[in-house]
Amino acid sequence: MIREANTKDVASLAALALHVWLNTYTVDGMRKEYADFAITQFTKEYFETLLACEHYHVLVYEKTGAILGFAIANLDSFYDEPSNGYELEKLYVHSHFQGKGIGKALIKAIEQHCGNPFWLYTWAENKSNVFYQRLGFKQVGEFKFDFAGATILNYVYVNS
Repeated sequence: MIREANTKDVASLAALALHVWLNTYTVDGMRKEYADFAITQFTKEYFETLLACEHYHVLVYEKTGAILGFAIANLDSFYDEPSNGYELEKLYVHSHFQGKGIGKALIKAIEQHCGNPFWLYTWAENKSNVFYQRLGFKQVGEFKFDFAGATILNYVYVNS
């Protein structure tokens, strides 16, 4: 079942975000900078703030009382031009449940809940690039940022 997140979900959202982020970005081991970022970013307070903010929409995919994935839409975030729509800021699915249609279902739910179009970005080295391309997303740009002494390349996609 996909539903809107509520304040009872914040601990599960924080733990799931830590799990997915660390599995995605610590491919060469746990570095202090990565650990510090993750444990200070993905807190219960972070998710409480998102849930209280009217321009954020958080949807969860829940099965038998457990959250298997979530999507966060930021209606105030734009890329390049307004015609690219709002930002799908996060689409996180627990690693044990990837490849089972949960991410695709969350995208469809975000589209139904918030409309089209929307944009997102993902790390160039993330396996999710193939997922988005397979769903018909078009790469419309890229951007780089520095993190822990490394330059991180991200691809920007828009749903078509």
